[in-house]
Amino acid sequence: MKISYEYGDVNNMVESLKDHTVTPRTEEEKEKVMNRLKRIEGQVRGIQKMIDEDRYCVDILVQISAIQSALKNVGYSVTERHMKHCVTDAVNKGEGDDSIEELMAVLKQFSK
Repeated sequence: MKISYEYGDVNNMVESLKDHTVTPRTEEEKEKVMNRLKRIEGQVRGIQKMIDEDRYCVDILVQISAIQSALKNVGYSVTERHMKHCVTDAVNKGEGDDSIEELMAVLKQFSK
């Protein structure tokens, strides 16, 4: 069954697929992602300080670009895990079409 989703329907789709069995993240996986997010949080605070100190705009823009890249990398990491665990599990259970459609809709939103 092929399901087509518009960007506005992503939340509805995600809600309908949330009840799938989830393979819990290992403590190592959690720690790795959390450390990345904490570094990003520190970078954001650094930009706030740069703004407060009236630093050169180009330097601020370079830091914003670095944060965007770091967030995308976290997103890629989460996406990879989702594909290896959640999507694979759904495919093995015969529910792959819905899971793949969900992932594609989120990836379209992610790549904006």
